[in-house]
Amino acid sequence: MVSLICTLRHHTADVNCCTFSRNLLATASTDKTIRIFSIIDFSELPFSPLTGHGYGVHCCCFSACGKYLASCSTDGTTIVWSMGTGETVTAFEHPRRSPVRVCAFSPDSTCLVSGASDGTFALWNFCSRTLRRTGTVNETSVVACSFSPCGQVFVTGSSYGDIRVWDLEVNQLHAEKDAHDLGVTCCHFASQIYIEGEVANVRLASCGQDSLLKIWTVSHLSVAGCTMQLLHCLSAQSAPVLSCAFSTDGQYVVSGSVDKTVTIYNANQGVLLYTLSEHERYVTACAFAPMTSLIATGSMDNTVNVWRFGDQNREGGDEGEVLAVGAANASCEGRKQQTGRLRQLVCDWSEEDVSAWLRDEGLEPLVRTFRDNNIDGVELLGLSKEALASELNIESVGLRNKLIRKTEELKLSSASSDCPDEFLCPITREVMTDPAIAADGYSYEREAIQSWINGKNRSSPMTNLPLQTTLLTPNRTLKMAIGRWKSSQ
Repeated sequence: MVSLICTLRHHTADVNCCTFSRNLLATASTDKTIRIFSIIDFSELPFSPLTGHGYGVHCCCFSACGKYLASCSTDGTTIVWSMGTGETVTAFEHPRRSPVRVCAFSPDSTCLVSGASDGTFALWNFCSRTLRRTGTVNETSVVACSFSPCGQVFVTGSSYGDIRVWDLEVNQLHAEKDAHDLGVTCCHFASQIYIEGEVANVRLASCGQDSLLKIWTVSHLSVAGCTMQLLHCLSAQSAPVLSCAFSTDGQYVVSGSVDKTVTIYNANQGVLLYTLSEHERYVTACAFAPMTSLIATGSMDNTVNVWRFGDQNREGGDEGEVLAVGAANASCEGRKQQTGRLRQLVCDWSEEDVSAWLRDEGLEPLVRTFRDNNIDGVELLGLSKEALASELNIESVGLRNKLIRKTEELKLSSASSDCPDEFLCPITREVMTDPAIAADGYSYEREAIQSWINGKNRSSPMTNLPLQTTLLTPNRTLKMAIGRWKSSQ
């Protein structure tokens, strides 16, 4: 069943896009703003709304780790925002300053593609903040784009109606002419990769002005390029379909239409499951939340509806699942807190930060002494063995030696605190030396993910969903980016 949880009425104009990270919902609007909400209680974050675009915002997307959000606008820019502070990380100006209609991060967040109204698209190197390649379709607008889960190819959809497949050198691998009569409006890859011999198969959902939602199989052959085969042509909506998205597990696909409805299909069978009719105007945006049963839909009625979706075959209540995810997020936040603290400047630590670090490192007996002496980050880094004994009166030689050793480790960690998050293996949280892409689309240190798989753990470390294959693909682009970053240090 599907139930409406809440309606967000914060925007003052059309909602053009909505997208989820693991714990946030972002919405973009013609009112020039992007708003950020917590998916725990759908309260708006303190730094929201994000303002910086001069015209309406057409699209927004999260990086895989959720640390960044990209947004694009008629003003010709794609702005990347920090989800920790809400501040601008960088702003990409599209070549010729043409209005940018759509943007998408690669699964490893090393690349960002943006498509514009002049029929061009730009592939940006997000790590170096530079333009990598540009490409051109027909004399039309690029209105849709999506990266495959392996991150090695992406598709563009145009208002002319074609869908084109490109590699990272912007070589066209395939063109599906007239995929949608009168124009494509949106396209979205599923997260799963199916391997048959040397062929990698992924599914792509697309929708258009022809009032159809289509599901394709895109087959990538290392030598022969790409092919596209139509699996399902879905026609439950009576007007142009403006948006579509797969669920994280690839089992379902949702779409929004000019007829004001939202439809949910079984993506494998192409069967209509639900039709939702709560919006008062065109439904322009839709998205599934990762790892939860939430769906967000945005409309030209200026609202965003949040739905709870539960398949009748699933055991247990959805409320329990949402609560479990909330608890998991809280637990994960606790595990990540230390790592996040180490990646700030230690000299900016407060006395409370120092106390928390001492507890994390098993130095709890020193907390009171440090508090009594008002030790903050700057003073922590300046401590010596002599000062610990003579000024802080720490008598235990073992405690003094352990603290000095941990402080030295802290200095080393702090020295590389500016390392981009995308360069860190999600398992080890260390800079990768041999990054490899797994079937979930994420990049890991090869040894770490191989060890994970060899331990008979066939679920994704990032999504907790089953890995469809144990095949690992070298991420040479990311490896080169890490190499350049290391050379600059």
